[in-house]
Amino acid sequence: MSREPEFRPHRVAVLALDGLLPFELGIPHRIFGRPKDAEGRLLYEVVTCSIRPPGPVRTDADFDIQVGSGPEALATADTVIIPASYELGPVFEEGVLTDELAAALAHIRPGTRLASICTGVYVLAAAGHLDGRPATTHWADAERFQRLFPKIKVDADVLFIDEGDVLTSAGVAAGIDLCLHMVRRDHGTAIANEVARRTVVPPHRDGGQAQYIHRPVPDPQQASTTSARAWALGRLHEPIQLRDMAEQESMSVRTFTRRFREEVGVSPGQWLTQQRVERARHLLESTDLSVDQVAADAGFGTAQSMRQHLQTALGVTPTTYRRTFRTVRTGSQPDARATSGT
Repeated sequence: MSREPEFRPHRVAVLALDGLLPFELGIPHRIFGRPKDAEGRLLYEVVTCSIRPPGPVRTDADFDIQVGSGPEALATADTVIIPASYELGPVFEEGVLTDELAAALAHIRPGTRLASICTGVYVLAAAGHLDGRPATTHWADAERFQRLFPKIKVDADVLFIDEGDVLTSAGVAAGIDLCLHMVRRDHGTAIANEVARRTVVPPHRDGGQAQYIHRPVPDPQQASTTSARAWALGRLHEPIQLRDMAEQESMSVRTFTRRFREEVGVSPGQWLTQQRVERARHLLESTDLSVDQVAADAGFGTAQSMRQHLQTALGVTPTTYRRTFRTVRTGSQPDARATSGT
């Protein structure tokens, strides 16, 4: 008779570098420190480590932090997260690792999932993990990052990019989006949504970085597209035309489309697809509805249409997605290849 595998939480190591931003350092601890399984066991174990023996690490604030683990902690990690730092030296200036940093990163085991928040991406890039792959960073730094690392396909319009074994996020709060995404990828929408609710943040932010790039302050008399989005969310199962959304704000289609992109960062059509994908994910995880019923309820019309959209957004079919996350709820670990890619 086979024995159940011993439970072991997923170990997340957060690498604290001199000049780090305390806010970004705290994001992984907040997000990964909350999820629990049905038995009340923490699903993640989070440890902060330095590239040097335990001791103080400088921040960009008026205080240092005391880190209790050295680089050897990286060897025990299932996921390594590198928050931003303002003191990356040659990593930032020349795109090369210091000997000390290279020695620390050498502790990381092959197959470990790697992630960066904001300019932490410079470390992953200098270590060669992003060559020939897409990546993102803070929109204000994207052009310089692209010049320094021409082999990387930089996308400054998104909040994060999931390449399966390597994930990168935009600036500061986008680290929350990235960490919630990893929880969602590992354990499903329900657990990620509960973490988001307790953290008092949206479980999934609309659009990308485009909505945060500085633009002239709009006329305060201009209407927003908030009501139209709320109206659409209440009837995702119905056919929704662009003109229907525009009518909710008493705008022409042209004006509404422009305002929507300015506020959300994507077109109304792209946003609707995102919301329908999220609705389908929730139903696949939490109900016994058939694939045809899920497709209808999420507004895709046909199972084939939903299959195409989920394949594009998630890299998996509806059946594979449902099987993966139902397996997670019974205690097994998901296949990362089946749950990666957004």
